[in-house]
Amino acid sequence: MAQRCLKFLKYTMCVANFLCFCCGMAVLGLGVYMMVNFRMAALLPTLVIINIDKMLLICGIVITCVSFLGFLGALKENRCLLLMYFLLLFLLMLVELTAACLLLVFEGQVATMIEDDLNKSLKEAKANSTDPVLSEWDLVQNNFDCCGVNNVTDWEDNVPKSCCLSKCSSPEPPYKEMGCLVKLKTLFEDNFLTTGISVIVLCIIEVLGMCFAMTLFCHISRSGLGYKL
Repeated sequence: MAQRCLKFLKYTMCVANFLCFCCGMAVLGLGVYMMVNFRMAALLPTLVIINIDKMLLICGIVITCVSFLGFLGALKENRCLLLMYFLLLFLLMLVELTAACLLLVFEGQVATMIEDDLNKSLKEAKANSTDPVLSEWDLVQNNFDCCGVNNVTDWEDNVPKSCCLSKCSSPEPPYKEMGCLVKLKTLFEDNFLTTGISVIVLCIIEVLGMCFAMTLFCHISRSGLGYKL
């Protein structure tokens, strides 16, 4: 009976960690995608300090490494690897909970930061039409289907082509009605909710992983199987 439980735990951990490894690769890919496609360093300098794309890259690498460690430890029945896996999962959970608490604390300040950054970058873009800030404004206005901070009047007489709904060749072309401030606020608010749910789900998975790892570790210790510490 004990051997069956040991095998069940072993293969359950292998499958679970393989799935976690795939999730880690997906997070890593998302980080690379954001780094390539979402260039807003000049547009939102305050929020770029957070470096969401780099954080995703680091998280993806950590998740893949830890899940591979758990997979290998369970497959080889290595107590040393299982113990290391348990400790790393515990540390990872503490970091995630700390990050989630910080996000909740600073959630109210994000909207103010976005508005201040957008107003400053808009002034720079109006002053210099060749500035890289303007190209980032074009990128945001095309991707989020918005114009200016609040609306098209923010650009005054320097309305860029990315504000047009269709062609800008007509004397009075139709412009996008919604400002980018509302769009970006909605984006960050939605991401806060998604991040919170993701952290809760991750913590539950990590607690289960720690329980599985410690149970398997104890079973191997009692049966005298696997590699010694």
